[in-house]
Amino acid sequence: MKAVVMKEYGGPEVLEYSDFPDPSPGPGEVLVKVAAASINPVDLKQRAGDTKAYFPLQFPDVIGWDVSGTVVKLGPDVAGFSVGDRVFAWAFHTYAEFCVVKTGILAKIPDELDLIEAAALPLVTMTGSQLISKASGVKQGQTILVSGALGSVARVAVCTAKDQGAVVIAGVRRDQLPDADELDVNKVVALDDGSDFEALPQVDVVANTVGGTTAEQLLSKVKDGGTFASVTGVPDKAKTYPSVHAVAFVSKQDPQTLLYMAGAVRDGRLKIPIAKKLPLKDARQGHIDMTRGVAGKILLVA
Repeated sequence: MKAVVMKEYGGPEVLEYSDFPDPSPGPGEVLVKVAAASINPVDLKQRAGDTKAYFPLQFPDVIGWDVSGTVVKLGPDVAGFSVGDRVFAWAFHTYAEFCVVKTGILAKIPDELDLIEAAALPLVTMTGSQLISKASGVKQGQTILVSGALGSVARVAVCTAKDQGAVVIAGVRRDQLPDADELDVNKVVALDDGSDFEALPQVDVVANTVGGTTAEQLLSKVKDGGTFASVTGVPDKAKTYPSVHAVAFVSKQDPQTLLYMAGAVRDGRLKIPIAKKLPLKDARQGHIDMTRGVAGKILLVA
């Protein structure tokens, strides 16, 4: 098969479109003919070697965490899936024409969703939804601020918090204010505007998807006994806020969460913008585009 192969860590230039051995499904696994993969920030970190201490690659190797496609072969002891099923997952080694996926992390794509565009959903929807449902502790009627609210993970967090009956404040940049109306939240605040930030009252929960000084400053906006749940780690400054429950959240594969969020997309409650679709062979260009701050998901079409 063809795949985007890495033989060493480095910049986008280490991504080579070339031949790679066909994978074969083992017990409880299926072989998926990839329709599309999507590029996530973690892909860039993995390519550069930033994750090798806890997630090393075995060169030559193939990266990629999102996949949508069609089941073409079943391994032994597979139940619940058949050849021809349209499926998606937060999987691994997905920058390829074929990949193997364990059925325990796999879900069937709802009929109403596009096969290729479904690849935009797995990692971001599980991360954003679990940030609210698992880490934030937000309850109905409480106020939650979601930072970086127009990003893919944060859009999912906003949707989930609304579903749970929270009062939702979307934190964005000032230049994003015109686009924030589509989030349909209770309030929008420009976090990079000093007066806007100062006028923001304290909230029960901050669901944080940004880093740097903005994340540090948001700690001051959490009520005593409230929660600062973050997918970018907990700032060192959190030590100076002992009354705030600070959580560095790491999401987990969960097909039920994926299906829940796919339903939100189907029903129009959630939109994950797609910036562009590139052929799989152009993964290198996709990584370059990501570093330039493209707004929306980049899909690699196999």
